[in-house]
Amino acid sequence: MEKKSLNHPIVEESFAIIDQEVGEHSYPTAEYQVIRRAIHGTADFEFLDLFYFSDRAIDCAIEALKNQTPIIVDVGMVKKGIQNLVEKTSQNPILCALDEAKNVPVGKTRTETGLVKCLENYPQGIYVIGNAPTALLALCDGIKKGIAQPSLVVGVPVGFVSVIESKTALAQTNIPQIRVEGRKGGSAVAGAIINALLVLSQEEK
Repeated sequence: MEKKSLNHPIVEESFAIIDQEVGEHSYPTAEYQVIRRAIHGTADFEFLDLFYFSDRAIDCAIEALKNQTPIIVDVGMVKKGIQNLVEKTSQNPILCALDEAKNVPVGKTRTETGLVKCLENYPQGIYVIGNAPTALLALCDGIKKGIAQPSLVVGVPVGFVSVIESKTALAQTNIPQIRVEGRKGGSAVAGAIINALLVLSQEEK
């Protein structure tokens, strides 16, 4: 029996167009599927040259998703972007760091504060940062201090302040990770990465 695709027919058509425009590339199939979905969500082909995958990052991601490891995102837009597919597939719990920030210390951001709280409760979670570099910096600090050992970190904050610094901090850890280098990224890219990994995890079944 032919497997039913998790992707909408329009998405599949878009993927075909992207494949045609990209042409030959050097990425392994699974990594390319992640990048292609990010391109689909942004219409930005520069992402083809900006992604970094650590060794076995996709294998670690698929294993964590199958084990229903909690997914911790920095902002609500990322949560909304993955919720539908998570419910259709591995049904992992999803927590938003922004929602966990009740009392924010002076000089700290809400996402950073909520992220630190999540680290205490879910040290081995899947962490997805698409918007807030302060949250990614706090996450890297927690990893450095031995507070957390995430199953996977998706580090793709977007912007100008502390963005490159936060990605550099992530690069200096030995945690399984998927990064977008430079200033680009965002909630749509973060959601696209997780959705691609969810599809890959189902294809393995």
